[in-house]
Formats: sequence, C-alpha cells, structure tokens
Amino acid sequence: MPDLPRQNRVPVFNMPGAVTASIALLLGLHALRDFVLPDEWDIRLLLDLALIPGRWLASVDPDRVAEILSAAPSALGDTDVNQARAAFAQYVVANPSASLWTFATYALLHGSWTHVIFNVVWLAAFGSPVARRCGPWRYGLLGLVGAVAGGVLHVAIDPLSTAPLIGASAAVSALMAAAARFVFQPPPSFLAGQPWQRVAHPPLETIPELLRNRTAVIFLGIWLATNFVFGIISLPLGAESSTVAWDAHLGGFLAGFFLFPMFDRSRGAKA
Repeated sequence: MPDLPRQNRVPVFNMPGAVTASIALLLGLHALRDFVLPDEWDIRLLLDLALIPGRWLASVDPDRVAEILSAAPSALGDTDVNQARAAFAQYVVANPSASLWTFATYALLHGSWTHVIFNVVWLAAFGSPVARRCGPWRYGLLGLVGAVAGGVLHVAIDPLSTAPLIGASAAVSALMAAAARFVFQPPPSFLAGQPWQRVAHPPLETIPELLRNRTAVIFLGIWLATNFVFGIISLPLGAESSTVAWDAHLGGFLAGFFLFPMFDRSRGAKA
C-alpha cells in the first residue's frame, strides 16, 4: 500500500468547487425570487433575463409582428390563458429588443423549486466529472456555450413564441454530453493494477468508439427518448403546467458532445 496522507475529515459535498458554486448560484437566485423580491421586481427580472423568441424576432424583422400576435393564443388553451398570452404578446411586440444577453441569462432562472432541483441534481452528477477533468474555467465556459447553443436552436425552431424560456437545462445537457465522451469507457486492458496507478484522465473516445460502447449508446438513447417524451407532455415546472423546451436541450447537448474536445485539457484527448 502506498503511504497516502491521512484525511482528517470527510467533506460534506464531494464536488468540485465550481460545481458547488454553480448550484449555490441557481438555488440562491431562485430563493431570492421566491422569498425576497416583490412580484413586480420578479416580473421585471424575468422580462430582462428570460429568452423570448418573439421579442428578438420583432426586433430584427418587424414585418413579422402580425405572425407573432396570431401565434400567441393556443388552440388547446382556455379563454383566460389565451387572453393572457395575447396580452403578453402585445407587450412583447410593443417593446422589441434583440436582448442578446438573454441567450445566456435565461439559464439562471427557473419556474419552480421542482424545476431548479431537477437541474441541480443532474448538474451535480454530470458537471462534477467535467469540472474535475477540465478545471473550473473550461467547465463554466462549456456550460455557457451549451446555454447559448440551446437558446439559438430554440429561437431557430420556434421564432414566433412569446413564452419566456428559462432554466439551466441546456447548459446541463451540454455537460451531460461532454461527460458521455469519457465516463462510460472501460479502463484500458494495459492499465491493470491499483486505481492510484492508473491514468487520471484517459483519452476521450472518438465518436466511432463511443458508438461501439454499449453503455454510452444506451445512455444516449435514453436521453433522446426522454427528451422526446417530455417535449410532447406538460410538466409542473412553473406557475402552470408547461412543455419542456426539448429543442434547447438538444442544442446544448449537441454543443457539448461535439465541442468538448476543444475544452478538454487532457493531453491524450482524441477528437
């Protein structure tokens, strides 16, 4: 046995500091909105930070305002909900703004405690291995790129929507995809011996190698299937049941999956 230093105490949270800080930020912001801010301040914060595709479209292409207004009511919604959607759409087109920062800041807000807790659980599970491998700055930048990619794909697919997009799911999806590039691979056969004798950061699997990895393929299949299902049903993620922005999840996942080799600081990384 090697002469390892004694550990005097076990940490309460066995996560990298960057992941712990990210979780504290998301939970703290939601607690601030839920328990401290007056309703009018909270609404202002939502309007300033949430990503609203219709507001962006009305800013860059004013000729499509009529389309935005006509798309606001839902054929399946009740009268009161449709009236509220129509009124909000009128506000959005009357106050158009490109609001480029919202392609990232929407990830800081959540619709309910269920929503934010669901995201931080997955962030802890998949953000931790990425942060340990890449370091805090690359981890944070990858999450930011995932959030932006998710927002861009959401706007591209549903540009007429006036429903505010919020939640860190796209950023978390990017980290999940990045982790899938290396956490499911078995240890190489030549690395027999004790765990402390093994390479800390094995090379990334190439995409063909990943597709031959049964565990990774099952994970990817389950992820795609659950996002498809959640995209067509309503979940209690906010004040009322709402559909999951599957397109934002997909955008973040694709960004994390294909761009992670650029963020990987391991010398043995393979694209």
